[in-house]
Amino acid sequence: MSVHSKLNIPTDKALPKHIAIIMDGNNRWAKANRLPSLAGHKAGVDSVRSVIEGCVEYGVESLTLFAFSSENWKRPELEVKGLMELFFLALNREAKKLNKNNIRLNVIGDKSRFSEALQSKIAKVEELTADNTLLTLNVAANYGGHWDIVQAAKRLAKECAEGVISADDINEAVFDEYVMLHDQPKPDLCIRTGGESRISNFLVWQMAYTEYYFVDDFWPDFDKKSLGLAIRDFCTRERRFGKTSEQLEVKTSA
Repeated sequence: MSVHSKLNIPTDKALPKHIAIIMDGNNRWAKANRLPSLAGHKAGVDSVRSVIEGCVEYGVESLTLFAFSSENWKRPELEVKGLMELFFLALNREAKKLNKNNIRLNVIGDKSRFSEALQSKIAKVEELTADNTLLTLNVAANYGGHWDIVQAAKRLAKECAEGVISADDINEAVFDEYVMLHDQPKPDLCIRTGGESRISNFLVWQMAYTEYYFVDDFWPDFDKKSLGLAIRDFCTRERRFGKTSEQLEVKTSA
């Protein structure tokens, strides 16, 4: 059975190549189940596995997960410490599975604030999986969309000062080469769990034309089936990119 048939999607509809997910609701899930907050984050790891499986089945090329924002350092110290430990353990436990399944890990964000041990573990798993081609798993950790744009601007400013590039040569296409994920398709679909309807400083530059899908389920309750429903909804959207519906119809008929 084809993916289109499985999701009841017309065969002329394009599936998303890149899906971005804001994994929200771990704490509230834990609270609802009368568990400590870290239990919610641990349960969220199972959802990550299920969604990765779904992305492979649906032919998604890139999956970007908002794991830890630059604002999340404001959370209680014990929770932050637990999250860092969980991140390390997940990398240690999943590295071989990712490599075996031809999945490339790419961690984006300001990694300098992490412990040396965590930075080293990230580098080792990225190196181990660097040549994998089935799916690129981007994990946004200590990441913020504004930070991303600022770091791109700083790099461009430095190159201007060094005479590598002229300010007059900078346009949107050039700037795009300096932000995170520039080597991958732009996100087609952004999913946010937990009942919130905002993007919270996530991929601000990259998601100018992304379709958004907000769901009330907490992240630990989101799985491969939930992903399929989001993709099916995405395929009902008309993506015009500034054009009219009539222009799209002409292009399709041609």
